[in-house]
Amino acid sequence: MRGIYTSTYLAELESAFARRRGCAGLDIGKGFRLIVGSSTGAIIGCGLAHGVAPSEMVKLYKDRGARIFPKRMPSTLGVDLLRQLWRRPSYLKDGDESLRSALTETFGATTIRQILDSRGIALAIPAVNMATYRAWVFKTPHDPTSDHRDDDTTLVDVCLASSAAPLFRSLAVIDHHRGYDVFADGGLWANNPVLVALLEALRIANDNEDDIYIYALGSCGKPEGEVVARTAVHRGLLEWKSGGDAAIVSIAAQEFAFDMMVNLLCPYLKRQVHIVRFPAEKIPGAMLQYLDLDETRAEGLDVLMRHAQQDAHMTNSEIQRGTQAGIAIQTLFDSMPPRATLEV
Repeated sequence: MRGIYTSTYLAELESAFARRRGCAGLDIGKGFRLIVGSSTGAIIGCGLAHGVAPSEMVKLYKDRGARIFPKRMPSTLGVDLLRQLWRRPSYLKDGDESLRSALTETFGATTIRQILDSRGIALAIPAVNMATYRAWVFKTPHDPTSDHRDDDTTLVDVCLASSAAPLFRSLAVIDHHRGYDVFADGGLWANNPVLVALLEALRIANDNEDDIYIYALGSCGKPEGEVVARTAVHRGLLEWKSGGDAAIVSIAAQEFAFDMMVNLLCPYLKRQVHIVRFPAEKIPGAMLQYLDLDETRAEGLDVLMRHAQQDAHMTNSEIQRGTQAGIAIQTLFDSMPPRATLEV
């Protein structure tokens, strides 16, 4: 659900630049040769690649969120936890059907190959193949050595696979001519997909091309980390929430590690690589209660949207001050073609 922050942020920037340029809207996806996104980022990334306006993505989260997550994860021990031990699968099934319906209305039967053929935009969307527990990246055939494995996979299936967060959503089944595969959330190994983006950009780029610019936009994640007392190191099942908290530590650690690996790798490449992170203010403490993945309360979504609007205003300040990030973002949005009508 934190994707509503990302969608709102992009919608605000699009609106501001469209007004400056005197057009109805901007085709943000066309500003990129490659779009990479994990989990909720896969939904937004595929939306941009398909030509969906960010404002329409905001509507998807607002209008469908409560049906996609009909019952929030229990946060404490109690009656709700005991009840969900038995009923959680039925909640997940209902939510999965709602998300599939919303995505089908947005993308129809468009395949990942059709996006590259019709829009000229490459996609790389991380997931986890449950048969092997191995990392999987759904790709358009932008790589000349591609075996065209994913060509006929629909955007709907790609998004369901990449956003299949354990406990929060159902696993995703994708049928193919060999049978079927089952996938889990790409955020389990690439919640920060910057390294995936760099590797795919290097595959696409020719030796005679200019610098590579990677623009990174998050989804307003919670601040991570904790102070552990000496007397609290012998953690058991309850303290680790039966392993749930260990997964949070793992995801947070790899987000930092991927950033570090990219920064260490870039100096050894033949071309300059610039990582441009869209500016974001620190999250106020009052927001923490609204940052769960399945937050669908109106007040929670409103808080996320307001924070996104504030961050968009801060980005405009960066542009006005002529900072390095501001110049790069202005150059990017000025390069996007206008569109007379917003596609859905």
